[in-house]
Amino acid sequence: MRQKVTTQNKIVIKIGSSSLTHESGLIDLWKMESLVRQIVNIHNSGKKVIVVSSGAIAAGMGKMHLSERPQSIPEKQAAAAVGQSTLMHMYEKFFSEYGITVAQVLLTKEDMYEETRREHCTNALNTLIKHNIIPIINENDVVAIDEIKVGDNDTLSAEVCKMISFECLIILSDINGVYDKDPRQNPDAVQIFEIDDIRALDKIDASDSNTSVGTGGMITKFNAARLLAPSKINLLIINSQVDHILDRTLEGEKLGTFFHFSNSY
Repeated sequence: MRQKVTTQNKIVIKIGSSSLTHESGLIDLWKMESLVRQIVNIHNSGKKVIVVSSGAIAAGMGKMHLSERPQSIPEKQAAAAVGQSTLMHMYEKFFSEYGITVAQVLLTKEDMYEETRREHCTNALNTLIKHNIIPIINENDVVAIDEIKVGDNDTLSAEVCKMISFECLIILSDINGVYDKDPRQNPDAVQIFEIDDIRALDKIDASDSNTSVGTGGMITKFNAARLLAPSKINLLIINSQVDHILDRTLEGEKLGTFFHFSNSY
């Protein structure tokens, strides 16, 4: 079943904060350039790609000289406002070196759940893709409050994948994939390479592992899987720190955890 990912041509790639930054919160240029180069390679192979990228608040933390992630909504909004422009500037710089144009798309929950706004958003994304432009999506943290907030980019990327009817979501994280229990706390944890029944997630210890620069742990990734399962959209969770991870995964190498949901519903 894993070989199926090699044939899928419409892919959403979610990049977590830890995949882009140093622990200090500043952008790690080596990490970012490596991921951009791999995404360009995927794009040049003829596949359609959408990127959902965290990192705005983390980048803002560095710019604002904050030692830890803001807790209040106004502080988070301020960090996002400062950091989003920094994040996009770096994406534009790296992608342009390979002749690729990118577009910033900031969303709130209403953009995906309110019918008219969802339609406009889908049309805009399809038009960008038609013109060979890679959309880079993030939640609009500057204006989002709890009532209109998706909350994490694992969920956002799953919702985008459903909305645009793409075939596969790849979540880049700081862990090799799904384990039977938290490997950070349990040295005897065993990695699970494939999951074909969403009900299997109920038996796995998904203790959260938020970092100082991000909000997502394994729980949010499981929530993304549950969102995708009814639509039979495949999901891959892989470690962004592994060399050439996107290239190797899309060539069918057994890395990360591959979810395929044909037996789930």
